Amino acid sequence: MTGAERAEFRRLANTLKPIFQIGKEGIGDNLIKSVDEALSKRELVKLTVLEASTLSVKDASGMLAEALGAEIIQSIGKKFVLYRKKPEEK
Repeated sequence: MTGAERAEFRRLANTLKPIFQIGKEGIGDNLIKSVDEALSKRELVKLTVLEASTLSVKDASGMLAEALGAEIIQSIGKKFVLYRKKPEEK
């Protein structure tokens, strides 16, 4: 991904509201499945790591990005944005 593409995705992510929260339960199969479905529909997804979580934002974003084949677009405070290109429709 080029710097210009990443900057465009950051611009688009500014208006997004977080649709998932990572809490004290951490990252489980249900969260991975839900984020996977959201990425398949939206490409960009913003998530929040709650104070109660045992994971840091860096750890949580890294784990989800690896599990989903996504890229971390940005991380600010307790929020981060993931991107994955939509699959081609048949």
